[in-house]
Amino acid sequence: MSTFAFIVHPIDPKRDVARKFPRLARILSERAIHFFSAYFPPVYLSRPRGIVSQATGEELQGYLLACPLTAHRMRTLPLERAYRKIIQTGRLAQRLGADILGLGAFTSAIGDAGVTIARALDIPVTTGDSYTVASAVMLAEDVAQKMEVPLQDLHVAVVGATGSIGRGVALRLAPRVGHLWILARRPRALGRVQEEIHAHAPRARVTPSTDLADLRHAHLVISATSAPFAVLRPEHLTPGTVVIDMALPRDATRRLGRHPEYLVLDGGLIQVPGPVDFGFRFGLPRKLAYACMAETMILALEKRFECYTLGKRIDPDKVEQIRAWAANHGFQLASWYSFGHRVGTERIASFRERFEQRLRSMVSV
Repeated sequence: MSTFAFIVHPIDPKRDVARKFPRLARILSERAIHFFSAYFPPVYLSRPRGIVSQATGEELQGYLLACPLTAHRMRTLPLERAYRKIIQTGRLAQRLGADILGLGAFTSAIGDAGVTIARALDIPVTTGDSYTVASAVMLAEDVAQKMEVPLQDLHVAVVGATGSIGRGVALRLAPRVGHLWILARRPRALGRVQEEIHAHAPRARVTPSTDLADLRHAHLVISATSAPFAVLRPEHLTPGTVVIDMALPRDATRRLGRHPEYLVLDGGLIQVPGPVDFGFRFGLPRKLAYACMAETMILALEKRFECYTLGKRIDPDKVEQIRAWAANHGFQLASWYSFGHRVGTERIASFRERFEQRLRSMVSV
């Protein structure tokens, strides 16, 4: 029986620490949690059960582990100290007998995106970014289907397009949409992404930008930055826009999520096959996992004990391969959620009308 391990860490310090240590979360301030997180040891969270492949019937074994560093501490500590704490957590996975290790949230993005961590461990490591890119593309396809508009008629913007996930999404969508806007802070890096897109899809309409105001041109925004705070607000968008938020912490403000003129979807949510019990509430509805975690499970079921996704550049072939393996084993795109709440059919139907009005009134760019 294959065994995976997956590392999470606190994103919202008070809330996330309370999931495992409620008394400690009551006693410590958020500032204290940030400080002490650099001194906590790795934490064993749970042993998930009931993950069953629809293709083989195999039940997967696994472990959820926590690297204690908060997102804030991971950004502010010297890189070597952050690496050391993640590697300590990886060595706990080794002692537990894991065949493969997945990195979640900032543990996958920090530094060289898993390369240094993998070199320090005796088991293969994956960031899960290949399936995260695949899930973003699948959700974009699902938005087009539910809004009853061909994907090729949509203007799409990718925020954080120079990051590993943003770049991967941009490369996959550029040849398939009407117009692609790629946004990031560094113009030169954006230029390189644009050149790479045109090398694979010469006819794709691609516009680079460093100004969030250009999001007003998009019907669909896919955001995947590594910003420490929410960057997308209602004033950046035109009413009737759908936002797929792939970031942790979130890129979309709660004000944007509450605004009836916009639809913010939680990105990267995957329904896991089988009578799943993760044994720990990490903030998602039952049977759902983030795509990065699902990639680790899929590789374990495939017996692909290798460093599948590492570094800042994602191989498009691996994106398609992990998508195929996932479908074979029964992993599916989850139903729509927005800030953790299910998006009902009435909300989808009413927003479809607003979306259609937007399409009719928008001047082509």
